[in-house]
Amino acid sequence: MSGICAGRAVAVTGAGRGLGRAHALALAAEGAAVVVNDLGVTADGSGASAGPAQQVVEEIEARGGRAVAHTGDITTTGGAASLVAAALDSFGRLDALVNNAGFLRDRMLVNLDEDGWDAVIRVHLKGHFLPLQHAAAHWRAETRAGRTPDARVVNTSSGAGLLGSVGQGNYSAAKAGILGLTLVAAAELGRYGVQVNAVAPAARTRMTERTFAETMAAPADGEFDAMAPGNVSPLVVWLASAASGGVTGRVFEAEAGRITVMEGWRRGPTADKGDRWTPAEAGEHARRLLAAAGEPHPVYGAR
Repeated sequence: MSGICAGRAVAVTGAGRGLGRAHALALAAEGAAVVVNDLGVTADGSGASAGPAQQVVEEIEARGGRAVAHTGDITTTGGAASLVAAALDSFGRLDALVNNAGFLRDRMLVNLDEDGWDAVIRVHLKGHFLPLQHAAAHWRAETRAGRTPDARVVNTSSGAGLLGSVGQGNYSAAKAGILGLTLVAAAELGRYGVQVNAVAPAARTRMTERTFAETMAAPADGEFDAMAPGNVSPLVVWLASAASGGVTGRVFEAEAGRITVMEGWRRGPTADKGDRWTPAEAGEHARRLLAAAGEPHPVYGAR
């Protein structure tokens, strides 16, 4: 198959449904051979089924593409290592990793138990770190063998990670952590021919259609489906391709027909005494600086 990803092999986590499925199909349509990873769990992370990953593989193959299913748990060292191995064994290479797997266990902070915190941090943040680490180790070995790759990593954050979201303290913290991981990985892995970026998508999935039911509602027949997951995929495909050369350490919002480059934390108004402040002085100058600064963005769902 021809396309901007022709000849490349890409692993996509959480690719059995929603955004991950849309990414896998779009990558295959642009010529990539795809490792379709999915545990087949429910929206809260329980259960498991090989069905969703295999169904996406069959869709890709029916359209003339190449794909293989991977049902390993990428929040474990063994599962993440086997994801990379699946690409190498099936396609002889790994050119890009799209980290997308996740689920929700929403609670207000005072009602969020430790298991709900740990589970969401594990699947989102650890589930990004381990595949990234194992893919990076492979690409480093390639570089040291004189075969510097043209590799890509696309991480998945969220508006909740950028701005926070009421009732999603665990999810917001995990998605913010992914942004920090993206920046560090971009800085560390550039020497090995690896570019690392993140997207913060807004789309209709199992995770969003309940939490944001009104926003995510499907349109009337014939209208543009602004919240369709496939709207996000073209940017992901481009970031995973060699065509995105020179783009690394960046964060993009992607929603409907809109792409936004996020600029993140930047230093605003500053005061420097040249010596230690007293608490009263610190408070006085902090208020002056706040008066000169822009208004913060509202937290999603703030009441």
